[in-house]
Amino acid sequence: MVNKARKSLSKVQQIVVKCGTSSLTDKSGKLDTRALQNICNQINTIMESGKSVTLVASGAIGAGMGELDLHERPDTLPMLQAVAAVGQGQLMRAFHDAMEKHQKRVGQVLVDRSDFEHRTRYLNIRNTMLALHERHVLPIINENDAVSVDEIRFGDNDIIAAHITNMLAADLLIMLTTVEGIMHNGKVISSVDSVEEAKNYIREDKSRLGSGGMVTKLAAAEMVTSAGEAAMIASAGTEKVLERILAGENTGTFFKPSDRKLPSRKRWIGQASRPGGTIKVDQGAAEALVSRGKSLLPSGINEILGDFSPGDTVSILSPDGKEIARGLTNYDSKQLQAIMGKQSSEIDSILGHKSYDEAIHRNNMTLM
Repeated sequence: MVNKARKSLSKVQQIVVKCGTSSLTDKSGKLDTRALQNICNQINTIMESGKSVTLVASGAIGAGMGELDLHERPDTLPMLQAVAAVGQGQLMRAFHDAMEKHQKRVGQVLVDRSDFEHRTRYLNIRNTMLALHERHVLPIINENDAVSVDEIRFGDNDIIAAHITNMLAADLLIMLTTVEGIMHNGKVISSVDSVEEAKNYIREDKSRLGSGGMVTKLAAAEMVTSAGEAAMIASAGTEKVLERILAGENTGTFFKPSDRKLPSRKRWIGQASRPGGTIKVDQGAAEALVSRGKSLLPSGINEILGDFSPGDTVSILSPDGKEIARGLTNYDSKQLQAIMGKQSSEIDSILGHKSYDEAIHRNNMTLM
């Protein structure tokens, strides 16, 4: 079944490619222009076939290290930001020159966590990238390292690539790195049915210049496959790796997508938006949400934590404290405090009005 799914990759139309720092820089930390040109040559071939490609590219800090003749990655946030500010221009100039050889243009989109958490900004990013695709421009996404602080940083472009994949409802995320895929006993695991299976094979390590590692790649793969799209981990050094993946060849590690394809709105609720509070529910409500796809009614709520407003994202916990869903609340925290444990028919008499029967409607909820 997985082999059949691999072969179907030749039919994908929207692809997100994530290329890490170590795949774009040499051992000294400077940009490896040959490696970068090789990736761009392959992307051009894919674009020429009529497919849309979005590139998530690390390397600004590595490029800045080379430009500033630094031999070690800085360990303070201000210096990292300064090095990224220098390196981002170098990185984009290199991509511009590489794609210009194919008469293609590139567009830079710098993001941080808050851009994904706010629905309007999230949609604006998506619309920008779709407009770039319409003009046959290659969008190049990177975290805005020059201004991001810890509170709004992802800290790794694998997670950004997963968000971009789900934002665009792209068919495939390809994460290129310096290894050939998930390894076990010295061999590449060709495919896995679930990310949980792959976790048995990895070590929590990082490349010298990168900020992530295989752990974050698996987290990104889980975000994408749980939304119904496919993911790959493969080596950037494999000859024509992107073309071989899209031809259905047995290279890298393939992550099978879930049979359930989530709509864009539910992807944002479950993965991008930040919960503003927490709702704890009883066992009956938990089973109704998870097993029967029901809305959350006030009668099933046991406890309200946090201060939130109508329309905010909240985390829904089972009685044992496990997060089972996220959703957009119809009532604020004080109103829910007043009506929790009550029947929907009692809402009007308690609050003086009743806008909704449900605390959270199932259409505004994503199971975790």
